[in-house]
Amino acid sequence: MIITPLLVIFMVVVFVLLFLFLNTVDKRKWLSALISLVLTPFVYFYMFYPFVNILSNYHHQKYFDSEAWIEKPSLRYEMIDSTIESDTLISASKEKIVSLLGKEEWLSWDDAKKAHDNNRWNYALGIEPGAFNDKKDCVEITFKNDKVISIKTYQEEIIFENEEE
Repeated sequence: MIITPLLVIFMVVVFVLLFLFLNTVDKRKWLSALISLVLTPFVYFYMFYPFVNILSNYHHQKYFDSEAWIEKPSLRYEMIDSTIESDTLISASKEKIVSLLGKEEWLSWDDAKKAHDNNRWNYALGIEPGAFNDKKDCVEITFKNDKVISIKTYQEEIIFENEEE
């Protein structure tokens, strides 16, 4: 475990809260401090830390891996930021994109043509973890002359399919 300033601050907060709580049970400050000191790591790692993880939408970033992209589509959101920042896919041909990412999952709609645009491919990235995430992440890859010119992420409402149909 790496000791960071944020970890120390959170541990102190948990200690103070435990001390204040235990001080209401027993007025002996030395006993409250001793019990708080012993309980702080347990309360932090088994109550505070999981609660913070549920409420936050922090996730680990990973480097792009074609095999993981195809095999684990629900975890693509972990790879997309480094892929965009490194321009890994810019100037790649459609054939290379198909070999790296697989066939497009859907095409964007072009209102001017009243048809799907074969130069705007979309892939689902999955749902970022967090208690309040109600949208899925997607990426749109735009081609010009069969080469990637832009990669843009966006969010879309989650639609649950009706099982009765």
